[in-house]
Amino acid sequence: MKKDFWSNSKIAVLGGGSFGTVLANLAATNCAQVTMYVRAEEQARLMNSTRMNPNYAKDLVLDPKIRAVSTYEKVFEQDQDMIIFALPASATRAQAKLIAPFLKGNEIVLHATKGIEEQSLKRISVVLAEELPILRIGAISGPNLAGEIVKNEPAATVIASPFNDVTQAGESVFSTPRFRVYTSSDLVGVEWGGTLKNIFAIASGILESKGLGWNTKSLLLSRGLAEMVRFGVAMGAKAETFLGLSGMGDLIATCSSSQSRNFRVGYHLAKGESLEEVLKELGQVAEGVRTTRIVYEFAKSRNVEMPI
Repeated sequence: MKKDFWSNSKIAVLGGGSFGTVLANLAATNCAQVTMYVRAEEQARLMNSTRMNPNYAKDLVLDPKIRAVSTYEKVFEQDQDMIIFALPASATRAQAKLIAPFLKGNEIVLHATKGIEEQSLKRISVVLAEELPILRIGAISGPNLAGEIVKNEPAATVIASPFNDVTQAGESVFSTPRFRVYTSSDLVGVEWGGTLKNIFAIASGILESKGLGWNTKSLLLSRGLAEMVRFGVAMGAKAETFLGLSGMGDLIATCSSSQSRNFRVGYHLAKGESLEEVLKELGQVAEGVRTTRIVYEFAKSRNVEMPI
């Protein structure tokens, strides 16, 4: 599908968190209409009346083409050309089951989830493929701290899929002069890169909390990247994928910024706060908390050396 098709397209973003809000605004610059699904009716009402998300990305003024709704019936009053899942890994399968009856089968589906399903240990694209009558599925991942994109600072991301029309569509929908989209056919590598870096972000927060310097942080980043490559290759990814934005790029951003939820988890845990307290204060999902245990067990079962 050509770019002029996407300029007249309708996009649905499922999830009203920080990154979902940012993605909706990016898409609205290139598309005819963006419908955001949020769980709370009051949140949807406030977003439509104030043109702001009252809970997340609060400094972002919503594009006029964005409409927030709180039911899937309203999302799919009109056929959607692309559907973006910006949901926690733990919620993805259940929400996919709910929207499946509304789909025609010709939609493109992307997800922005940097985690895996805890119960099945499956990547999110696999979960979506199992639950949706859709073939064309991809992921969007990279060093995309929402707060910086809200400020319109230059950034880039990777859209990955084995289908060229999916990556080309993502490029058409999300590219702006300040937000560059790169494409990849290595969906496995891009998904695992976004998932694995969360583990090292928690470790980086611990180092920061302990007042350790850049020698130690560089050790974590370089050896952490080596572990990501080792694990990813064992899972079927290409090693070179981890040297790009969705691997090393995301690792650097997430391990270096206090905007990172996983970084903040590690920081506050090292200060002696309980995990329950930290997550409550955070108010959003930190995928690395679940991912750490899952990847540890995975690595053991496959004899992948991951000492960090």
